[in-house]
Amino acid sequence: MVRVIAHRGASAAAPENTIEAFRLARELGADMVELDARRTADGQVVVHHDATLPDGRTIVELARAELPDSVPDLRDALAACEDLDVNIEIKNWPADPDFDPDEQVARDVVALVDELGMGHRVLVSCFHYPTLAVVHELAPALPTAFLHLLADRSWDDLADQVAGDGHVALHPWDGIVDQALVDAARAHGLAVNVWTVDDPERMEQLVALGVTGLCTNVPDVARALLDDLGR
Repeated sequence: MVRVIAHRGASAAAPENTIEAFRLARELGADMVELDARRTADGQVVVHHDATLPDGRTIVELARAELPDSVPDLRDALAACEDLDVNIEIKNWPADPDFDPDEQVARDVVALVDELGMGHRVLVSCFHYPTLAVVHELAPALPTAFLHLLADRSWDDLADQVAGDGHVALHPWDGIVDQALVDAARAHGLAVNVWTVDDPERMEQLVALGVTGLCTNVPDVARALLDDLGR
């Protein structure tokens, strides 16, 4: 089975990372919602892709009450996903203004997932490998996935490290995905969820390669394609 993962919710049909987008994802056939977690100045975890708002203000410099109503708390976002699985991407990169070397966001995400009893429905991903290590240490049973953008080592070495460290999936950028990557990941028991793919022809190619998930802004397009393919 290939899973349809709604990138920032159904973000082609509704504003990304909003309650509306998360609710719509289910209606459009998604199996999972992908969303982004960041922290505010007063230590709240909210859902927003960029470190800054469209008006240029930096989220980590603002209290929760100063953010637009369209920016949801992580708790509310998870509720809006209803019975869908959720991929929480922790946004934590050293070059970002809200880089969190103490990994408090990771701790808060793990604590919230545990409080809500959602460990069986959540997958945590991050580009920053040490953040994944913290999540895995805090909650070994909580599935974790490494987001990867570069062809900077052999796929076998990458898959061996990710699987060996206890993570369950590789989330590569579509531009680096080939048969060798998929084969290496699957040989090490890893799922392969590819981002971000909106073109049906490319979706079909990825399915043929053996990927396990399509992260897309158009979940309805992906669902229709997979239904046509009997997948």
